[in-house]
Amino acid sequence: SVGAVSLKRLMGAGFWVGVVLIALAVAALLTQNIAFIGLGAVLFVIGLILVAPALVNPVARFFSNLLALVFARSGTAHLAQGNLTRQPSRAAITASTMLIGMSILILAASVVTSVTEGFGQVMRRSLGSDYIFVPPSIAAWGSNVGAGSELSDALRAVEGVEVVSALRFAPTQANGAAVSLLGIDPATYPQVSGLTFSEGDESAYDTLAQGRTAILSPAAAVSLGATIGDEVELMTPTGPQMYRVVGVGGDYLNAKITTVYISHDNIAADFNRTEDVLIQANLAPDADAVAAEAGMKDALRDFPQFQLIIGQEYIDQNMALFDTAFAALYALVIFLAVPSVIAMINTLAIGVLERTREIGMLRAVGSTRGQVRRIVLAEALILAALGTIFGIVAGLYLGYMGVAAMQAFGYPMDYVFPTTGVVIALVAGIVFGVLAAIIPARQASRLEIVQALRYE
Repeated sequence: SVGAVSLKRLMGAGFWVGVVLIALAVAALLTQNIAFIGLGAVLFVIGLILVAPALVNPVARFFSNLLALVFARSGTAHLAQGNLTRQPSRAAITASTMLIGMSILILAASVVTSVTEGFGQVMRRSLGSDYIFVPPSIAAWGSNVGAGSELSDALRAVEGVEVVSALRFAPTQANGAAVSLLGIDPATYPQVSGLTFSEGDESAYDTLAQGRTAILSPAAAVSLGATIGDEVELMTPTGPQMYRVVGVGGDYLNAKITTVYISHDNIAADFNRTEDVLIQANLAPDADAVAAEAGMKDALRDFPQFQLIIGQEYIDQNMALFDTAFAALYALVIFLAVPSVIAMINTLAIGVLERTREIGMLRAVGSTRGQVRRIVLAEALILAALGTIFGIVAGLYLGYMGVAAMQAFGYPMDYVFPTTGVVIALVAGIVFGVLAAIIPARQASRLEIVQALRYE
């Protein structure tokens, strides 16, 4: 048949090169190697573009059948399918412009979803204490004025306060590289906060109290090339000291920082640091929160460098910042997809010009202006569906690559399927299809029958 011959023609060298590239991309994904996955992302997108012309006919037929349910009895959906499949290469090129825009959208959605989920878990774990006493500058600990043990002791003395734990800071070098050194109390720190471990588990806290041992943040582990059991050399005021790595884990405040965690005892003995730069506290289950909060504020009067924050409120504020930033990112990415609308308008307008006589014949045999408009609308929706589906598939691969890259650099997250992003992409595809059809559909429906029949 003509369709079979046409499909056989489309499944030429380009199609099979595309198939091979997609297969290589899938194989790269299975290696879990970020370098191979990055290369695979490029191969995957190129492969999709190469196989797209051969997929136009079956995909267009599928979506035309769906549209036939909407445009019942008018036959416009099948006419639209026939118009597109006459020039599958042109349709594939147009769909490819939307593929790029939608794949960027899904890439962003994958990273956003994974970052929000991953950092949300880390945030709730490390900042989940009832109260946090924060200095003016978070994470840039060296610029803050700390407090002696008097503040922590005063907080512990407040009625209703069950446990208090603090971070202590010292700048140092590990294996010759600058790192942020934080001292934690292995006994109390897990009660008010906690590290999210990528290697090892919470038993590392107990080990931290035994000799010169350290927990590396994921960023530090990547930077230093160290893992559990390795030794890192920390530069102290009295010379280098070797610390054995007993875990790899990080918290929200230091997620982007090359950080090494050691015990309070070791940071005092080797680095002469006893100042608290951040304090966390939990109340007893039966405590009077109002009275306890008043007592803690009273204890803070002599330490204006600290601000009392309720833990859950701090988490909510940070999550709100995530939501605001990511909403702006979604808007930007959707704007980047606008060129695909222009490409569809161009393709549809060219199609209307090429089929001027055909449209005139349809009008001559009784087709209404509304039916002609629906034919062009159906074409636009099928084109949008082609680009959106291909874009979602490519974007899922790119999204996985993006999350894997962030994991490789030490960011604490797992890949989360971007359900919201996929829904946004589908809705955006429909909206773009409708918008792209407005001008060409108006152009087609306004053709005069006699002039259209005379068109050469």
